[in-house]
Amino acid sequence: MPEDHFETLAIHAGQPPDPETGAVMTPIYQTSTYAQEGVGKHKGYEYARTGNPTRTALQNAIAALESGKHGLAFASGMAATDTIIRTFNPGDHILVGGDVYGGTFRLFDKEYRRFGLEFRYVNVADLDALKGALTAKTRMFWLETPTNPHLGLADLATIAKTVKAHPTNALIAVDNTFATPYLQQPLKLGADVVVHSATKYLGGHSDAVLGLIALNDDKLYERLLFLQNAAGAVPGPMDCFLILRGIKTLHLRMDRHAQNAAAVSEFLAAHPKVSKVYYPFHSSHPQRELAQRQMRNGGGMVSFELKGGEAAARKVAEGTRIFALAESLGGVESLIELPAAMTHLSTAGSPLEVSPGLVRLSVGVEHVDDLVADLDAALKKA
Repeated sequence: MPEDHFETLAIHAGQPPDPETGAVMTPIYQTSTYAQEGVGKHKGYEYARTGNPTRTALQNAIAALESGKHGLAFASGMAATDTIIRTFNPGDHILVGGDVYGGTFRLFDKEYRRFGLEFRYVNVADLDALKGALTAKTRMFWLETPTNPHLGLADLATIAKTVKAHPTNALIAVDNTFATPYLQQPLKLGADVVVHSATKYLGGHSDAVLGLIALNDDKLYERLLFLQNAAGAVPGPMDCFLILRGIKTLHLRMDRHAQNAAAVSEFLAAHPKVSKVYYPFHSSHPQRELAQRQMRNGGGMVSFELKGGEAAARKVAEGTRIFALAESLGGVESLIELPAAMTHLSTAGSPLEVSPGLVRLSVGVEHVDDLVADLDAALKKA
């Protein structure tokens, strides 16, 4: 029920015991089609691309966790993003936050521009710049908070008032992957659509790739539902099951991720070889007050820059023992990467280009002393 606390919803929302067997865990409906009692007469499911009971449970779960009315699941976070962009027409104008995931920039800049969509990147912290960028053709404002990889914040409530006051009444879409619905719920703050790469924190175990959308608007939901079926970028039931399983411990993991990340950010901020640390709840973050007001905790992502630049950053990234050098994030294990050469390579030469000396950490749930010691040893090699 909506009045239940988040921790209870994470375990039960959309997942009643199986009515056929009483199974407490949602079954994996590993089937491609469903028998019909008569022509066009079925039990709610006819073909697995169109619908699957395991997927339905996950879609209902994300809707509940984001305080939304509808949920949709896709084969990846980028498939979810792509489906949203498909709802627009040539000539439509889309504003984008000036610090976003490299894959998002690649899809917008390298693919959809050729179909006549216009994209403009703005600093989400500058409301005057945002107001000035809105045009009669603006149909959506796409943003992340915290951003990837600089962990910048967007004041969602204020931005929503600003955008909705404009005559175009553009949609506000928020990629909530870094924060998860446990830390913040953008729909409650005025957003229209929430997107997740559930591959990350929602799954939490680096064993499934999946994307999710949550929203309240019935008309937009029907359009996205049509595209989900028509384009067919849907997840399989096993991946849906794995994400459902991961969601059940989301609140427990996010608290530990944040506890460890806060300690790691303090260690890095005091290190003589580190020039800057990016962490929403760290005292040096210029938007710390907003982060503390808008988020439950600071999350598990930390980025930092080294005084030695790219050469030092590469030595650190290649010198850890516990932190695995790998793309992605949000699993129980700690990861380290260089965005400029890895996840954000597509932004090279653009206004969103990332400093080659920036290191991004996905701080896991290992013992924090071991994580700090691992980074300390790597920094000594730099």
